[in-house]
Amino acid sequence: MKVLHAVTLHSPTGAFGGPVRVALNLAKGLAARGHQPRLVALGDGFGTSPPDEVEGVPARLYQARRVLPVGFSGLTSPALLASAGRLVRDADLVHVHLARDLVTLPLALAALRARRPLVVQTHGMVAPSPRALAKVLDGLAVRRVLHGAGRLLHLTDHERRDLLEVAGPPGLDTAKLVRLVNGVPAQEPSAAPAGPPRILFAARLQERKRPRDFVAAAPEILRAHPDAEFVVAGPDEGELPQVRALVTELGLAHKVLFPGALSADQMLTELRRAHVYVLPSVDEPFPMSVLEAMAVGTPVVVTRSNGLAADVEKADAGRVVAGPDEIAPAVLALLDPATRGAASAAARHLTAEAFSMDAVVDTLLAAYAQAQEHVRATAPSEPGTDPGAVADPKAAADPPS
Repeated sequence: MKVLHAVTLHSPTGAFGGPVRVALNLAKGLAARGHQPRLVALGDGFGTSPPDEVEGVPARLYQARRVLPVGFSGLTSPALLASAGRLVRDADLVHVHLARDLVTLPLALAALRARRPLVVQTHGMVAPSPRALAKVLDGLAVRRVLHGAGRLLHLTDHERRDLLEVAGPPGLDTAKLVRLVNGVPAQEPSAAPAGPPRILFAARLQERKRPRDFVAAAPEILRAHPDAEFVVAGPDEGELPQVRALVTELGLAHKVLFPGALSADQMLTELRRAHVYVLPSVDEPFPMSVLEAMAVGTPVVVTRSNGLAADVEKADAGRVVAGPDEIAPAVLALLDPATRGAASAAARHLTAEAFSMDAVVDTLLAAYAQAQEHVRATAPSEPGTDPGAVADPKAAADPPS
């Protein structure tokens, strides 16, 4: 089965964050089952020759152009828009990682026009909004996509409620709503990192991620571990000047490293080197960086509004904090070798049991088969044709080895 994964933007800095990582992980999982995934997205930062594959996944990247001054929503590509119909017709199923933008929305609408089975995954990016542009896009396109898709994938109950609210009347068929957790590839076990304590923050440097809370916790940690070092990694989205200013104010310039944006391989290397991974962000739906940290056995510190907080707490795979004042004590507890060892083992067990790619791909293929059936049930055939018969649903649910 040829599956087209559509995301908004791929760049060397990982500026668009988790949706790209999820799409790539799912594509690799599909390829391992004998399917043919392909990624389509805007590309930025590659010069005049964007790659034709990303981490081994075939890709078609179109040069990003800004047409509106509204973040990622203002990016598009005339060439991509002109090719949308052909791109979706070349696929047996279209999986759109939907945002309110000029990339994923046109591709989703093209899939509906072409009567291709459409699966939509929003990653929390389509939530009720009072912004004028959001209301316009909802009225013109988002509601049509939500009602027309064969299956809608959500991570949390909160995201499910958001989708129902944005879709508006007539209400969505709730049978189309499928929970799909983010999966993480299995990682080889490694020994506990040697050397001084190394505390890592690796995420986009934006206000919601709270990188300043991470830096503010450093002095208390240093009082107990004067040799500790701190890493603030990730592309800047407005917070870097304030973070650097706080580092200077606290006299931490010799203790805080700023390696910038990390590639996928660099991210895994940093996670393996870290004694503790800290993500102080608020209202974080389901962060891939936390899953990746736990997969390599690095204990995590997250806030209560993190979508993985309950899993971390129940498994004792790290610490869950109520606010920034609790970050330093949580890190200090995890720097105890025995405590860290137990949390590391628990983190690896949690990701292997609850968030394995095998289990996620099983759920995904079942959703694909249901989306294919939706096309057959809702799109009348011309005589002698069956527009929904793009792939055998039994083969989708039980693909060849």
